[in-house]
Amino acid sequence: MPLKTKLTEMLGIEHPLVQGGMHYVGYAQMAAAVSNAGGLGLITSITITSDNPKDPIGAFREEIRKCKRLTNKPFGVNVTLLPMLGNVDFDAIIQTIIDEKVPVVETAGRNPAPVIKKLREAGIVVIHKCTSVRHALTAQRLGANCVSIDGMDCGGHPGEDDVGNWVLVPKTCKKLTIPVIVSGACSNGQQLAAALAMGAHGMNMGTRFMVTKESPIKDGIKNAIVKADERDTTLVLRSLKNTERVFKNKTALEVQKIEAKHPGNIGKIIHLLRGVNYKKSFYETGDAESSVWSCGQGIGLIDDIPTCKDLVERIVGEAEDIIKRQNAFIAKL
Repeated sequence: MPLKTKLTEMLGIEHPLVQGGMHYVGYAQMAAAVSNAGGLGLITSITITSDNPKDPIGAFREEIRKCKRLTNKPFGVNVTLLPMLGNVDFDAIIQTIIDEKVPVVETAGRNPAPVIKKLREAGIVVIHKCTSVRHALTAQRLGANCVSIDGMDCGGHPGEDDVGNWVLVPKTCKKLTIPVIVSGACSNGQQLAAALAMGAHGMNMGTRFMVTKESPIKDGIKNAIVKADERDTTLVLRSLKNTERVFKNKTALEVQKIEAKHPGNIGKIIHLLRGVNYKKSFYETGDAESSVWSCGQGIGLIDDIPTCKDLVERIVGEAEDIIKRQNAFIAKL
């Protein structure tokens, strides 16, 4: 039986699992596969618009329509509110989402105040991704329907507080009245059961969904993650206070070496961090060593490449079994 939570009811999905909004991974193919498996798939808007500089909004609109052709189940769009790839027309992105009647939006990267009111007025469910309790409280005050809380073990940008999910999740759940999704290093059913036990209503997975058959990236990247363990991530950009957790490879270690000599100087390392570098790794070479790319410590729990359907069913099944066994831990007096 599916796990029913406030998140599944709010989003109209079967299972309380959300695919992370990953740059150069969150295409319609990936989102639809997760949604068809009963979770919530997400298209990453900034990937589509940066891929198509001549007609970014037209391409974005077509990617949404492609996802609609691939699934009849709810899916969403990730909107990272940082113009990290040059000029990004966020107004046009938001309007396209509204025009195409996308049911869910995940915002991230910056205070969502400029867009959240417009999305809510259009009847769109807004999930805001945060890395701290204080930011989660702000998102709730601004009108977010749900918060996705990222611990420091997540892939990508964990913030600068260095607080892990074991503390961050229960405190966020205690402070907020809206549903909370656990995010960061999430890969299996044990973690889903733990998330629910801590008061959350679902779980977000990025790296774990990268390593599925439907994931569009090269097998060389997937196999590198399968072979890795929990020690094979590292942090870069700490001196710029824009910390990012990435796969520990020779390129990331070179970034750390340069950053140690020239702290705070993005100009010395930008050539190693460009998105086109890891796009080439993901879609041309499959070389896990040649670029800097995000992944979470959950790689230590990944040891196969299943379909999205098999993965989702396995995770939910594991969580259900654990929840059913809980009474066995209570002593009968």
